[in-house]
Amino acid sequence: MSKPRTRIESWLGIIALAAICIISLANVVVRYTTNASFAFTEEFSVFLMVILTFAGGAVAARSNEHIRITLLEQKVGPTGRRIIYTLQWLGSVAVLGLVIWYSGTFTYQEYEWESLSPGLGYPTWIYLIWLPILSIAILIRSTQNFIGRLRQGDEEQA
Repeated sequence: MSKPRTRIESWLGIIALAAICIISLANVVVRYTTNASFAFTEEFSVFLMVILTFAGGAVAARSNEHIRITLLEQKVGPTGRRIIYTLQWLGSVAVLGLVIWYSGTFTYQEYEWESLSPGLGYPTWIYLIWLPILSIAILIRSTQNFIGRLRQGDEEQA
């Protein structure tokens, strides 16, 4: 079976990681050569780290590479495995549903209140909107993985 495609999330993660490295390195170089510092690096680094984490979570969810304990999956038959897969998926849906709901509500409130970030004064909703969007991506990728595992069975069991 070929590896599932997660091109968008992969590229988003690559870009976020590269940007973190570049701005952090630039900040270190500027700080040691001029005794000044870029004001934006910490705020952008935290924002990019969140994007990197959630984009990586979507890739891991789709390609079935997330951290899990497979002992129980290995000990039960095909029917038991399907039940376990369903329970795993339902747990993911519940948690991600809460993340989507609360982060979406929080993002909307920050937009409505016109809150600004303390460091640079940018609207905070610009940073926060990525939480519900990438949580939806993880939910979609988890669902794709779940359907694939039900249809073809888990190849690790073979």
